Amino acid sequence: MNIRKAGFAPRIVMLLFMAYLLLPLLATGLYALARDWQDSLLPTAWTFSWFSELLGDLRFLSALWTSLYLCLISVALSLVVMLPAVFAITVYFPHWEHFMKGLVVLPYAVPGVVAAVGLIRTYSSGPLDIAGTAYLLVGAYFVVILPYMYQGIRNSLLTVSAVELLQAAELLGARRRTAFLTVILPNIWPGIIVSSLLSFSVLFGEFVLTNMLVGGHIKTIQVYLYQRVGESGHLASAIAISYFVFILMLSMVLMKLGRRMGGEVSK
Repeated sequence: MNIRKAGFAPRIVMLLFMAYLLLPLLATGLYALARDWQDSLLPTAWTFSWFSELLGDLRFLSALWTSLYLCLISVALSLVVMLPAVFAITVYFPHWEHFMKGLVVLPYAVPGVVAAVGLIRTYSSGPLDIAGTAYLLVGAYFVVILPYMYQGIRNSLLTVSAVELLQAAELLGARRRTAFLTVILPNIWPGIIVSSLLSFSVLFGEFVLTNMLVGGHIKTIQVYLYQRVGESGHLASAIAISYFVFILMLSMVLMKLGRRMGGEVSK
């Protein structure tokens, strides 16, 4: 529905909804820039010292890099496994879709604490003693983002009518592998970008599973924030704003890349 044609009321509702979402972030940003904010409506003094202290802390930069590469490895691994699997099920084995739907929603049914305890007990002894290592965390991350990757890739394949596209390419003499790489993949690339971005955002904000699995061995940005939140509310707000800005910039880059690839495909 077009908001302009709908009238004045939908605009007010939209503005109120945006204010509801942005006010907590705005308050956090103000507190991160405040030197003194006690009994007044706005801070009485402003400073960038909290951000300077944060960016000068090597522990923060190390935690940010650790979270970044662990999340990227997990998303890349999920793409390598899920993309061909979802393609094969959607195109060649559609009768397996109900089973896959039930399988990929299991992470929603298991709380993070329960999953972490089960993983620690399973992988803390025997030949697969990887408790507290990045391998266990990446494996857990892979399971966490299964619903997002599966549903996003599947919806993209259905939207572009992958079965019909594949059949048309094969009728023109293309092999299945060539048809997938040159016809199917470019058309679903924007959907893959969106699914990857959503999965990355979910993993970058995951705390319970990360803290319980590797909190004492690997310091990610979530663990770093938890450890420093008690030192200063201003510093914790600066960490939260820095985290948000980083995710926003990464989202803009990936979305622009997805639109550009989508535009090239449409041409």
